[in-house]
Amino acid sequence: MELQQTLEIQFEEPKENREIMAKSIEEKVEDWAKKQFGSQKYYTKTESINSEIDDALHKAPSKSGGSGSNFPDIKCMIDVDARRIPVMIEVKGTQGALIKLDATGAVENTTKKGEPNYSNIAKYAVNGAVHYARAILDFAPSYKEVLAIGVNGYEQGSETKYEVSAWYVSKENLYLPKKVGDCEDLSFLLKKNISQLVAKIDTLGLTEAEIEAQKRELENKIDLALKDLNQKLEDELHILVANRVQLVAGMIMAGLGSNNVLPLKIEELQGQIGQENDGQIIMTKIKMFLEDKGIPKEKRELIYNALQTPFLQSDLQTPTNGESKLHTMYKDVKEKVMPYLNGELHNLDFTGRLFNVMNDWVAVPDGGKNDVVLTPRYVTDLMAKLCNVNKDSYAWDFTAGSAGFLISAMNIMIADAKQTIQSPSLLEQKIRDIKLKQLLGIEVLPDVYILAVLNMILMQDGSTNIIQGDSLQYDGNYQQGEEKGQPFPANVFLLNPPYSAPGKGFVFVEKALSKMNHGGYAAVLIQENAGSGNGLPYTKHILKHNTLLASIKMGDIFCGKASVQPAIYVFAVGRPHNVLDKVKFIDFSEDGYTRMNRRHSGQDVNLRDTDHAKERYEEIANVVCHGSDYLHYYKDCYVEDTISLNGNDWTYSQHRKISTIPTHEDFAKVVKDYLAWRVGEVIKQENSLGKM
Repeated sequence: MELQQTLEIQFEEPKENREIMAKSIEEKVEDWAKKQFGSQKYYTKTESINSEIDDALHKAPSKSGGSGSNFPDIKCMIDVDARRIPVMIEVKGTQGALIKLDATGAVENTTKKGEPNYSNIAKYAVNGAVHYARAILDFAPSYKEVLAIGVNGYEQGSETKYEVSAWYVSKENLYLPKKVGDCEDLSFLLKKNISQLVAKIDTLGLTEAEIEAQKRELENKIDLALKDLNQKLEDELHILVANRVQLVAGMIMAGLGSNNVLPLKIEELQGQIGQENDGQIIMTKIKMFLEDKGIPKEKRELIYNALQTPFLQSDLQTPTNGESKLHTMYKDVKEKVMPYLNGELHNLDFTGRLFNVMNDWVAVPDGGKNDVVLTPRYVTDLMAKLCNVNKDSYAWDFTAGSAGFLISAMNIMIADAKQTIQSPSLLEQKIRDIKLKQLLGIEVLPDVYILAVLNMILMQDGSTNIIQGDSLQYDGNYQQGEEKGQPFPANVFLLNPPYSAPGKGFVFVEKALSKMNHGGYAAVLIQENAGSGNGLPYTKHILKHNTLLASIKMGDIFCGKASVQPAIYVFAVGRPHNVLDKVKFIDFSEDGYTRMNRRHSGQDVNLRDTDHAKERYEEIANVVCHGSDYLHYYKDCYVEDTISLNGNDWTYSQHRKISTIPTHEDFAKVVKDYLAWRVGEVIKQENSLGKM
């Protein structure tokens, strides 16, 4: 049957809590499925498709959740135009055992807590096939896409009913299974139909809502994996907090591999003493990795020197009973953290999360002086939108941290390029230019700089324009590549500065804006009181050449990391502020999120959307960029007003309009309160008389 026809055939999905009582005919169904291939090659559950896939299926948890291997009933390989897509087929033989979906129509392989739902994985054909697909994506680096197929059959009277459902799972789609179609048979896998199948697969992208949902789920899983690792480093390995970020970052570099450098294998760390100790082996692999990535010599030396202390100048490489702490830690990093790191997940600020999690154990006696607090992704995304970022933007950050702002800007740039550029070759070149030429960050702290470099390597840009140094001494030029020595044509500036710097950090803002000769926009996350006089004289100087567009009062976005009241100030760069210009003041302290700071919980607990947070953030971006017509949640928290040129009246509270005229609601409340009090007094009097 033609694929186009078979994909139109829909089968009844299993009902909730349906009892499966009939005798299974799984063997009969499996025989039927195999006959569909004719003379075309397929592999049975005990046959090897290749060593890499076999190894991946062995490493992943079994479909029952144990440590045993995984054995798909049938396997095959789609091979077309040098593109190899493994196909995992799971067979069941009872009515209702084809698939289990959640309320949103997604394959339900996880519980509400985000843990694997092994009951569904073992019971339903598609769920099992998707589990095998995920195992390959997690543990077989050569493969970025897998086709998962569930086949089920059951007796209905004297007739045998067969049903087939195909799902596409890929890293590009952030592991979210996308439905290819429900079919009568497996003929769509035959060579004559493969081109049509691949064409169908290539249409299965994610919607914006699906991308955001997957990002949040992955961020939650990353948080939990890092927190579990951090707990082990504390309780079992007793590794100093100050060394943890460097150790994990270095191990990731050693474990990633590159074009000409194989990833470090766990078994290569053999607990030797002397020059071949585990620390030296890891450092050698890191050095090879950085060289192969084309990192300039001075950058390699800086990273290498920063990593020497934890890897070479500690006792972590010393073996106990033949195993060093580095070996134990690397095994956990390799198996529990590395599966989340690949080029398709470049849009997540992984190392920012690493920094925040590993520093949960650091006591911050004065949160107001905590300079190294990395900004949450939902805030960096908002600020990039406030700056009208598009595919032609050139964005820089003068205190880059882990490069979270640049990642948000990059994602918007690439999304815009995909929407506006039709030619595949031109799109590919534009995305390459965005990563290599249109992003620049500066970070002075060597330990944090390593995180920015690693993040940019994960984005596959080679950390081209991540500079280690003092941004106040920076000349504004490219530091490497074909453009070295030429001015970076910045038209977007994103910043969360150290608040202990002069002007609460506004010294960096004045410096950066003075070097932006191409107009554009700037968004700065800073202590709010920097705009009420604490940012002088820099705030006053800034208005001489730039226009303040908006002042956005934020809530407790750092939740325990730093006890400061932040605000976002948005500027149009290159146009002096006029006293007649209206500034948009918004109280965004209620942003729809409920935050907690539980050390052992993931983002699903510590950051919950309890009141339309997504819509609220979209509203703020639309109001600032397009006007007050987009006000909905913040009609009563919005003011347009002028400011002086003194640089000391930028906060929302300084412009909030307080009405002194009582409303009908005010009068009704007073009367209600009075009547409640009067009734209470009467009851008290009656009670006292009754006791006499």
